[in-house]
Amino acid sequence: MATFEKGSKKLLNAWAFYDWANSVYTLTIASSIFPIFYSALFLSEIKTIEAFGFEFKSTALITFVTAFTFLVVAFLSPLLSGIADYVGNKKSFMKFFCYVGGLGCIGLYWFSLDRIHLSLLFYFMGLIGYWGSLVFYNSYLPDIAYEEQQDSISAKGFSLGYIGSVLLLIINLVMVMSQDEGAAKMDMMRYSFITVGLWWILFSQYTFYVLPKGASKGHKVTKDVIFNGFKELKQVWQQLKQNLRLKRYLAAFFVFSMAVQTIMLVAVYFGEEEIAWADADEKTMGLIISILVIQIVAILGAVLTSRASAKFGNIRTLIAVNAIWMLLCFAAYFVVTPVHFYITAGFVGLVMGGVQALARSTYSKFLPETEDTTSYFSFYDVAEKIGIVIGMVIYGSIDQVTGSMRNAIVFLFIFFLVGIILLFRVPRLGKLN
Repeated sequence: MATFEKGSKKLLNAWAFYDWANSVYTLTIASSIFPIFYSALFLSEIKTIEAFGFEFKSTALITFVTAFTFLVVAFLSPLLSGIADYVGNKKSFMKFFCYVGGLGCIGLYWFSLDRIHLSLLFYFMGLIGYWGSLVFYNSYLPDIAYEEQQDSISAKGFSLGYIGSVLLLIINLVMVMSQDEGAAKMDMMRYSFITVGLWWILFSQYTFYVLPKGASKGHKVTKDVIFNGFKELKQVWQQLKQNLRLKRYLAAFFVFSMAVQTIMLVAVYFGEEEIAWADADEKTMGLIISILVIQIVAILGAVLTSRASAKFGNIRTLIAVNAIWMLLCFAAYFVVTPVHFYITAGFVGLVMGGVQALARSTYSKFLPETEDTTSYFSFYDVAEKIGIVIGMVIYGSIDQVTGSMRNAIVFLFIFFLVGIILLFRVPRLGKLN
């Protein structure tokens, strides 16, 4: 197999193309059709279910399962990235999680409240597959791109992801809306889960073909290296004490990322439950359209944010983006009508693509000179996942106790405010600030 030099166009494009492959999961499964499908399984007057020996509010259950999955990912990522770094074969691990996630999506075809535990296992597989593969995918960025290329190729990856996922969602939307009866619509939603799994697995093959295997070291996995990743995380933590800029940036990222990811994971559940739709058909169409609006606007948001960072600096741009997120949390409490929801979705899209791409590339730029990029990105991912666990548990608890997702989402206002304060504390250094 041919190898490509760092910074080469084909290598960069192949790396970015994985976003095209896997972003269909975040759009169809995490953000649109699955949440609509899941909510439709419950009668309008009955929104509770028994699982794991407890009675849950339906939205709180999926929130807690999501939080648990991220907790597992937070534990597994340093374990596996340590092994991958030692053996020098991060691509194999990326493939493994890709296939687990794709098969989990296909398994959602059989999702049913009568077999809720098996159904949640398939949901767990899709979620852990997506985020597990990202640990290794993100760690490739400083390996395949020079510093001056990282902002643009990171933004290109997210843009490709938005385009690909929107394309498949439109196909899925046509499938669902081609049916008149509710049962037939539900069947089409089930088929859409299969299309996501197949899309993800098939399109990822190009990325896997071009990306290098990793810096092969000829090592074999032994008992001594099983927990090597945790040792490396400890070393990264020790090194952070001598890198004030990276340490303070990670603290800010930890706080604002937990809010961003929580909103992205619960947005459609919020729209399904809290917005006054005229009927079930308007709800289905309205929620999918709002997600499409978010994705399309996010393409523009990723590009504009990349340009803003080049002009004003990464940190200043992140502060501005977080300020917009903060205002959106406050405004969401008062969102009632579909029109309000569409407008809010547009603003969410504008800042969603920008904050993800810029947060990733800023971290990559702040890294010290090192070949051990996997461990640093493992630390980044663990911080992100633990933040999501905290955010989802707080959100789900407020939803479960108060019975209102409005109270839960407005609480996230605090995380963005603290994130902005912490970003102001990141030491200035040229255009990065």
